[in-house]
Amino acid sequence: MVQRTLRWYGSHARDLPWRRPEATPWQIMVSEFMLQQTPVERVGRPWQAWMDRWPTPKALAAAPAGDAIRAWGRLGYPRRALRLHAAARIITDQHDGRVPNRKDQLLRLPGVGEYTAAAILAFAHRQREIVLDTNVRRVLARVAAGQPYPPLTLSNAERIQAADFLPGNGSSASRWAVASMELGALICTARDPRCEACPISQICRWRRSGLPISPNPHGPQRYQGTDRQCRGALLTAIRTADEPLPVDELAASWPDPKQRERSLASLLADGLLVSLDCDRCGLPK
Repeated sequence: MVQRTLRWYGSHARDLPWRRPEATPWQIMVSEFMLQQTPVERVGRPWQAWMDRWPTPKALAAAPAGDAIRAWGRLGYPRRALRLHAAARIITDQHDGRVPNRKDQLLRLPGVGEYTAAAILAFAHRQREIVLDTNVRRVLARVAAGQPYPPLTLSNAERIQAADFLPGNGSSASRWAVASMELGALICTARDPRCEACPISQICRWRRSGLPISPNPHGPQRYQGTDRQCRGALLTAIRTADEPLPVDELAASWPDPKQRERSLASLLADGLLVSLDCDRCGLPK
């Protein structure tokens, strides 16, 4: 299974700049932050803009946090920008401006959890790590467990199962991680998997059992009309303004006053906005 997937990846991998051999650990780390809950096709241009502007952790750390939020644009989940900015300052102050190559150090950075730490170690430092994103978990669920989808939360059984497929050296393990991820993204998709083009379909337990369908526990979340959409609208209004905005001017960004007030309070509590004099709101410095 591993070798077939690696051969397939060698011919079908997308040319993504953070996957190129010359990509730095910082470039890979920024890509991992941006790719959290965001499709690859939406990340390319913002990632390149960030790299042009802040090619090192030190460069980002020297900028105001508000600049990071503004540059995050419409990627969604803007707290990631704040956490990445905070992580850049810690890397600059405590790690000589170098992305750590130890898991315990990575896990102490804001915004870095189990998956992101493993991905940075595997892709940036070529260490032997189990990297389990949604795509990899779906591939293993179908091929090894015969299930159409992985469970909602990552289980220890999945970790043990993934370890059985992990190559013995760091370089091969890193390539297997990205290859299985790409297979899930392009072929073994959540909807309409292309089994006829899959390099490991002959050994897939799900396919051999007749492709039984069950509800997808990772189905799309509602966005229209939610507080998340309201937060995005308010943040966009302030981010695109030349100066801090009076709170009453935000009424044009969202019609429901109670939801607007609630969402604005949450943006202030998260540190994505700051309250200024004369009842104005702006980005943090």
